[in-house]
Amino acid sequence: MTIQNGASTRRRPSRAVLEGPERAPARAYLKGIGFDAEALARPIVGIANTWTETMPCNFHLRRLADRVKEGVRAAGGTPMEFNTVAVSDGITMGTEGMKTSLVSREVIADSIELVARGHAFDALVALSGCDKTIPGCVMALARVDVPSVMLYGGTIAPGRFRGRDVTIQDVFEAVGTHAAGGISEGELSELEDRASPGAGACGGQYTANTMAMAFEVLGISPTESSMVPAEDGRKGAVAEECGRIVMAALERDLRPSQIITRDSLENAIAGAALSGGSTNVVLHLLALAREAGVELDIDDFDRIAWSTPLLADLKPGGRYVATDLYRAGGVPVVLKRLSEAGLLHEEAPTVTAQTIGEIARAAREPDGQPVIRPLADPIKPNGGFAILRGNLAPEGCVVKLAGHDRLEHRGRARVFESEEDAFAAVREGSIAAGEVVVIRNEGPAGGPGMREMLQVTAALQGEGLGDSVALLTDGRFSGATHGFMAGHVAPEARRGGPIAAVRDGDTITFDVASRRLDVELPDEEIRARIEAYEWPPPRYPSGVLAKYARQVGSAAQGALTG
Repeated sequence: MTIQNGASTRRRPSRAVLEGPERAPARAYLKGIGFDAEALARPIVGIANTWTETMPCNFHLRRLADRVKEGVRAAGGTPMEFNTVAVSDGITMGTEGMKTSLVSREVIADSIELVARGHAFDALVALSGCDKTIPGCVMALARVDVPSVMLYGGTIAPGRFRGRDVTIQDVFEAVGTHAAGGISEGELSELEDRASPGAGACGGQYTANTMAMAFEVLGISPTESSMVPAEDGRKGAVAEECGRIVMAALERDLRPSQIITRDSLENAIAGAALSGGSTNVVLHLLALAREAGVELDIDDFDRIAWSTPLLADLKPGGRYVATDLYRAGGVPVVLKRLSEAGLLHEEAPTVTAQTIGEIARAAREPDGQPVIRPLADPIKPNGGFAILRGNLAPEGCVVKLAGHDRLEHRGRARVFESEEDAFAAVREGSIAAGEVVVIRNEGPAGGPGMREMLQVTAALQGEGLGDSVALLTDGRFSGATHGFMAGHVAPEARRGGPIAAVRDGDTITFDVASRRLDVELPDEEIRARIEAYEWPPPRYPSGVLAKYARQVGSAAQGALTG
């Protein structure tokens, strides 16, 4: 092995594309757009960008990509930037467009893999922002398995409305409050104008910040990179350092397969549980584990979350947002708490070559910071979610526990065949306290696309029903959802799951202590109803959504198409 320009030249993949007389045409193309012979002799680093102008989450990533490229060049590499798709969960929420969100995760992973393999990059840096870009990027890094780094673009700052901090969660819930007559249209408009004040991903411990934290805990994102806010002046320096880090990883031949292990995935689950994070972490880490060839089961999430205390006082259930967590010491403080609790696999490696235990021991936090509580003073003794089974969810479902104290519920079912039907009922005020809202045909195949139900759950909160109504769905929940909700119910209705058997008036019970979600019907009746159930016709007979519906697997295995 020899060293050239600061990186190993041992069988660099890019040499197959760029080296030798027969590769003159390839070099000619690249020289014509500004890459000279010296640049083409260096290691080639793909910069996978999810930049788009369609949302604030990824709006600023072009600037960050420029800084990443500066870091790569300074460390002796040649960066080549390319782009992929991104779909905003928040903007498409409650519309037909939301069906495309989870589908985009697969397209992002596929497109990064295709470009990386096609152009034989020696290393990769992936820039992410909105929810599905984060796991999509890391899934691709796991597949390609060249030295890699994932850089999260960072969180948005909170807005200010009438003397208090607000986030997009407040706007969603204000829609329900407005429908119930609690605020005027003018007040709703004023809140809308102030809640999203710039670039960056949603500010609470919603899906984007949950996944960014999970991947820093896992070790594929550099230490102290994810919680630096999007418009903080330090973010550019973090991006430049990522360019240097990936070149150092290339020199050591440190690959994602060495970082994404059973231990590191368990660390990531524990971090999400401690922080009260989004239930989408279950779906995305299951998918990543399969991409990486690591054995991980949905019940592992329950085991880890139930032994992990909830310590982070973060929205949607708590008081603080990600910018507050950054000022409180960021992800290293989460690692420190996990280490203190004996819940951290401390020898797990990271992309910076430090172990995760070394990072935990080096954590710094301001005295008395209120965002991440001491181990002796948890918000709850158990983490932010649990896995239930039962005759309604034989393959499992995910229930969020952060932000409320309810562990059981028994009520009459109100059944809806789509999110739109359920939202109309909430808006009309026809949902009664004590009921269980059932939304089906929103699963990975049935939707298709497994939409998030934030429009419905936020409206329930806004109308004052959040503490008395339960909800279950074969779709998903936004990270901003809070209340007694069970999502990812599997098998889904479209695949013959028992959720298809539920009818208005049936009695449904949630029992977290027993890990059960049941409808009070005999097994024979459930089977007969499933056989008699008439599924709605496929909404998309052709195109990407039809292809996805044919190929996608169960949410209990990560809803992968491969």
